[in-house]
Amino acid sequence: MTGGGAWGRVAPEGRRFLRGHRKAVGRLAAWSLLESAHTFLGGYGVARALDDGFLAGRTATGLGWLAAAGAGALLGGFALRGVFAGLADLVEPLRDGLVRRAVRQALDRAVADPAGAADTGAVSRLTQQTEMARDSFAGLVLTARSFVFTAVGAFVGMAALAPVLLLVVLPPLLLGMAAFLATLRPLASVQRRSLDTDEALADRAGRLAEGLRDIVACGGQTAAEARVEPLIAAQERLACTLAGWAALRTLALGTAGRLPVIALLAATPWLLGRGITAGTLAGGLTYLVQALLPALNSLMAALGSAGTRLLVVLERFSGPVPPDPAGHRPVKPQPQPQPPRPARTRTDAAAELRGVTFAYGPGAAPVLDDLDLMVRPGEHLAVVGPSGIGKSTLTALLAGMLSPDAGSVLVAGATARREPGAEDGPDPRRTLLPQQAYVFTGTVRENLTHLAAAPGTPGPGDARVQRAVRALGLDELVARLGGLDAEVTPRLLSRGESQQLALAAAYLSPAPLLLLDEATCHLDPAAEERAERALAERPGTLVVVAHRVSSAARADRVLVLDGTRAVCGTHEELPARSPLYRDLVGRWNQAADE
Repeated sequence: MTGGGAWGRVAPEGRRFLRGHRKAVGRLAAWSLLESAHTFLGGYGVARALDDGFLAGRTATGLGWLAAAGAGALLGGFALRGVFAGLADLVEPLRDGLVRRAVRQALDRAVADPAGAADTGAVSRLTQQTEMARDSFAGLVLTARSFVFTAVGAFVGMAALAPVLLLVVLPPLLLGMAAFLATLRPLASVQRRSLDTDEALADRAGRLAEGLRDIVACGGQTAAEARVEPLIAAQERLACTLAGWAALRTLALGTAGRLPVIALLAATPWLLGRGITAGTLAGGLTYLVQALLPALNSLMAALGSAGTRLLVVLERFSGPVPPDPAGHRPVKPQPQPQPPRPARTRTDAAAELRGVTFAYGPGAAPVLDDLDLMVRPGEHLAVVGPSGIGKSTLTALLAGMLSPDAGSVLVAGATARREPGAEDGPDPRRTLLPQQAYVFTGTVRENLTHLAAAPGTPGPGDARVQRAVRALGLDELVARLGGLDAEVTPRLLSRGESQQLALAAAYLSPAPLLLLDEATCHLDPAAEERAERALAERPGTLVVVAHRVSSAARADRVLVLDGTRAVCGTHEELPARSPLYRDLVGRWNQAADE
């Protein structure tokens, strides 16, 4: 797409935006008029100070005109304060509108094509590109306004001093501007390709991140790198191309910024011969060096960087959006509500933490600090928080694998830590499933029932085992392995299959407390939902370290770990109580959309 085509799509929306904010534009222009007065007084005051004052022997008059020029500088500073206030009235509505447009584009695409690929580029538009547009628009408006009103003041001043000055200054000035404008279209094209590559790289990296565990597990790092490396190399080439165009832009800036001064100095003898005074020449030089050329350099730099960047980014937001016949913003279809879970009996605590503090080593910052938590019998509790915040530490404390530095951890009313010399075999009070599922060489039946009975006692019968297989959806897996009496070779199982067998073993465990420390992280969302619902319906209490928003939404309550703080409540009420949970839900939903 050419730069002209992009402008043809963006310009109408830009004009509508400015028409919708006429008052802000008017206030900005009014304050900028004061800047024109400041520019006019700067050069005109210098010319009059020389011709009517110092060169004529009237020092007081010269000082008076210089004082007038200084007052113009103060006037310009006062005007700049109002300019920035007016600028905010334009910039912030633009950013807000682009954010709304990015969200609507992503939602409309999802509604129009639910089975299609996720609009991963929406992430870049919603974050990086909206901020890029905001900053670019602010810089462009600020510099363009400054150049226009500075040029007005300078040209009026030159005309008031001697119109012939304009004949000397304008041709080289226009030449440099023309050379600069010739670089804008190819520069916009390169920046457009750079953004395309950036979105493609974000898309590909996001997809690889979703399967990072499996990539590492199967040794696919080289293949994954081969998919990303070409995009990184393309970004590098485009950066070099942008640098080349920046060099040409610098040359054009030098032409526009230096030739007018050289032309005025070279024409000085000719101008003096036609009656132009020294003060007038000094005033014209002041207009060029102190006002016009700095404003021009700022404008051309802004057009070459912020302007082309803004054009390319706005093009991303000006694409067609599927119409909504009802005139409402479409929303994604919501999942059908699940039937209510049967009520459970809730009496005393199934597990309890009382003022628990834990740190990994003396002098280390506590992972958990004075945490109070009561988990009721039959409750389904989800634990969420950023990586490394203490979720696994909490489950290890409940499992008795760690002892708190302060406070107490109780399971079924007794200390969680098993005493030395306690009986061997499965813990009758709780079962912990870590992220790395435990599967051993033995039959399928042995892998499913090893938590269900102490050594030397008969395990659960076939009917109960088959119920567990059906509840967890393992019929196909068990059949493929050869049935309940088939031998299992752990290294031949995928991580997801290993987790499914371990979850079925936990289902058959008689322990009243189940602890899942990301024990479903290798399952797809449907298999994870089926497993968690089956384990929640099983008699007993379920504590799950959740890594998907759907997992947290299924729980009766959610515990949010936020540093040494913790907030507990339902999925519906926590967004209003916990900023961290609100952010986590937003990131989870974004990952699901992608």
